Amino acid sequence: MVNFIWVTNQKELIHRYPEAPEEVSFLRNEHRHLFFFRTYIQIFGDNRDIEFIMFKRYVQSILDDLDVNQGMFSCEMISNFLHGLISEKFPGRHIKIEVSEDGENGALYDYPVES
Repeated sequence: MVNFIWVTNQKELIHRYPEAPEEVSFLRNEHRHLFFFRTYIQIFGDNRDIEFIMFKRYVQSILDDLDVNQGMFSCEMISNFLHGLISEKFPGRHIKIEVSEDGENGALYDYPVES
Protein backbone atom coordinates (compact mmCIF):
# COMPACT_ATOMS: atom_id res chain seq x y z
CA MET A 1 0.00 0.00 0.00
CA VAL A 2 1.18 3.53 -0.82
CA ASN A 3 -0.09 6.42 1.27
CA PHE A 4 -0.16 10.03 0.10
CA ILE A 5 -0.96 13.50 1.30
CA TRP A 6 -2.11 16.07 -1.23
CA VAL A 7 -2.22 19.84 -1.49
CA THR A 8 -3.90 22.24 -3.89
CA ASN A 9 -2.50 25.40 -5.44
CA GLN A 10 -3.45 27.75 -8.23
CA LYS A 11 -1.80 30.31 -10.46
CA GLU A 12 -3.00 32.62 -13.19
CA LEU A 13 -0.87 32.33 -16.32
CA ILE A 14 -0.91 33.59 -19.87
CA HIS A 15 0.21 31.04 -22.42
CA ARG A 16 -0.19 29.92 -26.01
CA TYR A 17 -0.10 26.71 -28.00
CA PRO A 18 1.77 27.45 -31.27
CA GLU A 19 1.18 23.95 -32.69
CA ALA A 20 -2.58 23.99 -32.03
CA PRO A 21 -4.62 22.12 -34.67
CA GLU A 22 -6.53 24.27 -37.15
CA GLU A 23 -9.85 23.50 -35.47
CA VAL A 24 -8.64 25.27 -32.32
CA SER A 25 -6.22 27.70 -33.97
CA PHE A 26 -7.28 30.45 -31.52
CA LEU A 27 -5.10 28.67 -28.93
CA ARG A 28 -2.04 29.77 -30.92
CA ASN A 29 -2.62 33.27 -29.53
CA GLU A 30 -1.83 34.25 -25.97
CA HIS A 31 -4.73 33.55 -23.64
CA ARG A 32 -5.31 33.44 -19.91
CA HIS A 33 -6.05 30.45 -17.72
CA LEU A 34 -6.34 29.92 -14.03
CA PHE A 35 -4.26 26.78 -13.56
CA PHE A 36 -5.23 24.49 -10.71
CA PHE A 37 -2.81 22.02 -9.17
CA ARG A 38 -3.28 19.00 -6.93
CA THR A 39 0.01 17.48 -5.86
CA TYR A 40 0.20 14.10 -4.14
CA ILE A 41 3.34 12.92 -2.38
CA GLN A 42 4.01 9.60 -0.72
CA ILE A 43 4.23 9.61 3.06
CA PHE A 44 5.73 7.12 5.44
CA GLY A 45 3.82 6.40 8.65
CA ASP A 46 0.70 8.05 9.94
CA ASN A 47 2.05 11.10 11.72
CA ARG A 48 2.65 13.57 8.91
CA ASP A 49 6.29 13.12 7.99
CA ILE A 50 5.59 15.89 5.45
CA GLU A 51 3.47 18.67 6.90
CA PHE A 52 0.56 19.80 4.66
CA ILE A 53 1.00 23.55 4.99
CA MET A 54 4.77 23.44 4.54
CA PHE A 55 4.44 21.26 1.44
CA LYS A 56 1.72 23.52 0.01
CA ARG A 57 3.95 26.56 0.54
CA TYR A 58 6.87 24.78 -1.13
CA VAL A 59 4.80 23.92 -4.21
CA GLN A 60 3.48 27.50 -4.35
CA SER A 61 7.03 28.86 -4.19
CA ILE A 62 7.87 26.82 -7.30
CA LEU A 63 4.77 28.15 -9.07
CA ASP A 64 5.55 31.72 -8.01
CA ASP A 65 8.95 31.39 -9.71
CA LEU A 66 7.49 29.89 -12.91
CA ASP A 67 8.67 31.97 -15.88
CA VAL A 68 5.43 33.46 -17.15
CA ASN A 69 7.27 35.21 -19.98
CA GLN A 70 8.02 31.91 -21.67
CA GLY A 71 4.32 31.38 -22.36
CA MET A 72 4.62 28.13 -24.30
CA PHE A 73 3.93 25.45 -21.73
CA SER A 74 1.23 22.86 -21.29
CA CYS A 75 -0.31 21.21 -18.24
CA GLU A 76 1.96 18.26 -18.95
CA MET A 77 5.09 20.43 -19.13
CA ILE A 78 4.25 22.18 -15.87
CA SER A 79 3.70 18.80 -14.21
CA ASN A 80 7.12 17.56 -15.33
CA PHE A 81 8.75 20.79 -14.17
CA LEU A 82 7.13 20.52 -10.72
CA HIS A 83 8.06 16.87 -10.43
CA GLY A 84 11.71 17.59 -11.15
CA LEU A 85 12.00 20.07 -8.28
CA ILE A 86 9.78 18.21 -5.80
CA SER A 87 11.65 14.94 -6.32
CA GLU A 88 14.96 16.71 -5.69
CA LYS A 89 13.74 18.01 -2.34
CA PHE A 90 11.88 14.79 -1.41
CA PRO A 91 13.75 11.92 -3.11
CA GLY A 92 12.50 8.35 -3.11
CA ARG A 93 8.78 9.19 -2.98
CA HIS A 94 5.95 8.36 -5.34
CA ILE A 95 4.46 11.62 -6.63
CA LYS A 96 1.30 12.38 -8.61
CA ILE A 97 0.54 15.78 -10.07
CA GLU A 98 -2.74 16.97 -11.53
CA VAL A 99 -2.74 20.23 -13.51
CA SER A 100 -5.87 21.72 -15.05
CA GLU A 101 -6.82 24.80 -17.01
CA ASP A 102 -9.69 26.59 -15.28
CA GLY A 103 -10.63 23.36 -13.47
CA GLU A 104 -12.11 22.01 -16.73
CA ASN A 105 -9.43 20.11 -18.64
CA GLY A 106 -6.08 18.87 -17.56
CA ALA A 107 -3.52 16.16 -17.08
CA LEU A 108 -2.69 13.71 -14.32
CA TYR A 109 0.87 12.44 -14.24
CA ASP A 110 1.93 9.55 -12.02
CA TYR A 111 5.63 9.43 -11.09
CA PRO A 112 6.37 6.15 -9.29
CA VAL A 113 9.62 5.83 -7.40
CA GLU A 114 12.37 4.93 -9.85
CA SER A 115 14.39 1.86 -8.96
